[in-house]
Amino acid sequence: MKNELIQKSYEIAKERYAAVGVSIEQALEALQKISISIHCWQADDVTGFENRGNLGGGGIQTTGNYPGKARNREEIQQDIEKVLTLIAGNHRLNLHAIYGDFQGKVVDRDAIEPAHFISWMQWAKEKGLKLDFNSTSFGHPKSGNLTLANPELSIRNFWIEHTKRCRLISEEMGKFQNDPCIMNLWIHDGSKDFTVNRLRYRQILEQSLDEIFAEKYSHMKDCIEAKLFGIGLESYTVGSYDFYLGYGMKKQKMATLDTGHFHLSESVADKISSLLLFTPEIMLHVSRPIRWDSDHVTILNDEVSDLAKEIVRANALDRVHIGLDYFDASINRLGAYVIGIRAVQKAFLQALLEPIRQLREYEANGQYFERLALLEEAKSLPWNAVWDYFCLINNIPVGEEYIADIRKYEQEVTGKRK
Repeated sequence: MKNELIQKSYEIAKERYAAVGVSIEQALEALQKISISIHCWQADDVTGFENRGNLGGGGIQTTGNYPGKARNREEIQQDIEKVLTLIAGNHRLNLHAIYGDFQGKVVDRDAIEPAHFISWMQWAKEKGLKLDFNSTSFGHPKSGNLTLANPELSIRNFWIEHTKRCRLISEEMGKFQNDPCIMNLWIHDGSKDFTVNRLRYRQILEQSLDEIFAEKYSHMKDCIEAKLFGIGLESYTVGSYDFYLGYGMKKQKMATLDTGHFHLSESVADKISSLLLFTPEIMLHVSRPIRWDSDHVTILNDEVSDLAKEIVRANALDRVHIGLDYFDASINRLGAYVIGIRAVQKAFLQALLEPIRQLREYEANGQYFERLALLEEAKSLPWNAVWDYFCLINNIPVGEEYIADIRKYEQEVTGKRK
């Protein structure tokens, strides 16, 4: 009976959207192709497998102690496999360097190799996932306040070597999966209080990046991620948005826009069209900041909706890569995954269902009242009926049904982890 109601609501929605010149079938086809890079670190609170304990520090912090976090690679994979049964589409998995299969051995970060990630590559292939990668500069005795921007040569060379090895690992991942692996470079480098050496640290960082990127690869793509500030490093960030935008334009590197790394008054959506003019591609890390740079679970809010609409309006789905980046340890971690992934997909569905041809015609004709009126009315169009149908045809729980699935998994699996 419920399936019949979903089908009936979908048919009504199809007629309603057709009236404003929108093809639901085309929107669903496009949505099905959008891959989200799912971040592995939500499953274990950014702990990793280095046997170093909690990796807090270095500009980040996970808050909360909800029971049942993943304790090893097998449990993270088990949790991700469960998440995949509750979301539609073909997606990617984003790994940090600290998640290597180290076989219980202590492997320092300047010694990691592709061999430490073979088991991830094989598992991902079995599950139909593609892998992305990140260097890890935080949570290490040599992290301090400065890594790649550190004036001390021995410290700086350690992190340069680490990042070079991460690029090589990404290249091997790309070869294995026959699809480029996107490697993100983010460092926390900065200062808690005033610095009088702003230029010097940025000069050092530029030199480090030049050395890291000297090796050319064809099966991976580099992206560089800016930040407004890190915890304990609030006054100065070496790798600021302006720094990486300039470097990315100069070197034609992909820019990473993390929605939690900007001032709350900034519109990340507004940056999309500018970057598309000057950088080859864009990487998104979608999170939800509250008051300060934080990583709350992504929800369907105005910021995410605006981001999706700007990408679709720019016809840039083939140039913008979408990933998630939050680590909430205060609620069920699988629930956090599913809420965030579905929220991003809903935002892109709304964007794909926007009556863009009519809106552009109004704008071209100077009919600004009509443009604003249609933008407002489009918010009330029955996109949720299309979403329910999308879930139905992908054989995943519709609406709030996934809550029961996650509760059951908690009772049978994560609730038994000590």
